[in-house]
Amino acid sequence: MQPSSTEQTTSLHWLRQSHSWSTWFRAFLPAPIAVDARERARAIAGALIGVLLTAGICHLLNGSTVVGAWLVAPLGASTVLVFAAPASPLAQPWSVVGGNVISALIGTACAALVGDVVLASALAVALAITAMFLLRCLHPPGGAMALSAVLVHASHGHFAIEAALLNSLLLVSVGVFYNALTGRPYPHMQVPPRDAIHPGQARFMSQDLDKVLARYNQVLDVSRDDLETLLQEAEVEGMRRRASEVSCKDVMTRDVVTVEFGSPLAEAWDLMREHSIKALPVVDRSQRIVGIITMADFLRGAGLNEHQGIGQRLRAFLLPDGLLESDKPEVVGQIMTRQVRVTSEDRHVVELLPLFTEAGHHHIPVIDEDKRVVGIITQSDFVRALHRIEG
Repeated sequence: MQPSSTEQTTSLHWLRQSHSWSTWFRAFLPAPIAVDARERARAIAGALIGVLLTAGICHLLNGSTVVGAWLVAPLGASTVLVFAAPASPLAQPWSVVGGNVISALIGTACAALVGDVVLASALAVALAITAMFLLRCLHPPGGAMALSAVLVHASHGHFAIEAALLNSLLLVSVGVFYNALTGRPYPHMQVPPRDAIHPGQARFMSQDLDKVLARYNQVLDVSRDDLETLLQEAEVEGMRRRASEVSCKDVMTRDVVTVEFGSPLAEAWDLMREHSIKALPVVDRSQRIVGIITMADFLRGAGLNEHQGIGQRLRAFLLPDGLLESDKPEVVGQIMTRQVRVTSEDRHVVELLPLFTEAGHHHIPVIDEDKRVVGIITQSDFVRALHRIEG
C-alpha cells in the first residue's frame, strides 16, 4: 500500500525538522582548535611566565597581604588572549590595558553610585562594553573587570589604577617580549594582505570582502587584513591542489599528426597547412619520437632569413631536384630538430609552466610508458589547462 500525499508531506516535514534540530544541537559541540602541540606548549608556558612575573612584581610593589589589593581575577582571562591568541584584535595592548582599566573605572563608579548590587552589576557590564566599543578597545575580560569592581565594592580608584592598570601593563610587557622571542609578533601588525594572487586573477577584491563583512555585522576574533590574507592563501592552496589533479593526458591533443624521418618535406608542409598546426612530431615505425619539425625549421632550411622572395624560395625548397646526389634537403629527417623536450602523460600539467614561459617551447609531445607518442600539448592546450585549474 502506497503512503498518501499527506503522509509523505508529514514525513518530509519531520525529516527537515529533525535535521534542523540536529544542526542546532551540533552547534553546542566544541570546534577543533587548529594548532599543533608546539603552539599549545608555547601558549601555556607564556601564560605561566606572564602571570608569575605580573603577580610577583605587583606583590613586591604593593606589599599587602590581601591578594585582591594587587592582583585581579580577570587578568587570567587577559592572559589567555595575550599568549594563546596574540593575533586577535581583542588581545592587542590597547585592548588589554584600555579595556581593563576603563571597565574597572566604570565598575567602581557603579559600585559607588548605585546601591542595588544587581542593578549595579548589569549597568557596569553594559556601560563597560559601550565604552570599549567607542574607544576601540573591546576586550572580553573587561566585562569581568567591571563586574569584579562591583562585587568587591570598590569605591575609589585604587582598584582601577593600582590593580587593573598595573596588572595589565605588566602582563602586556611580558607578552611583547615573550611572543616576539617565540615567533609571534606582538602587537600584531595590521598590514595589508600579501599579494598571494595577482589582482587580475583574484576571485575577490578587498571591496567585496568589506561588503560581506558589513552584511555579516558581527565582531570577529580575527583582524580584517588577516582574514583577507587567509582567504587569498586558501585560494592559492586550492589552485595548487587542483593543479596536482590535472595531468598531461587530461589536456593534451590526442589526435596528434606525425611524420616519419623519410617523409618528403612537401608532405610535411601540406600536413601542417591542412591541420593548421605549426609542429609535427617525427616518429619511427614504432611511433617512438626521434625529432620534431616546426615552421621555424622550414624557414631556416629554406634560408628565409630575408623577407625578399619568400614564396618563391619556399616553393623551390619543397620541390625535389631529382638528382642522385644533392646537398638540398628533401626529407623531414634532414631539417628536423633532433633534441626534443617531451613529457609523460601522467605528469602534472603545472610542471610544464617553465617550459612554456621561460624556455620558449610552443609544442611538447606527450609519450606513454613505452616512449610512444600519444599526444601533444600546445600553448593553447596549456592555457585551457590553466583556465580549468583556476576555475
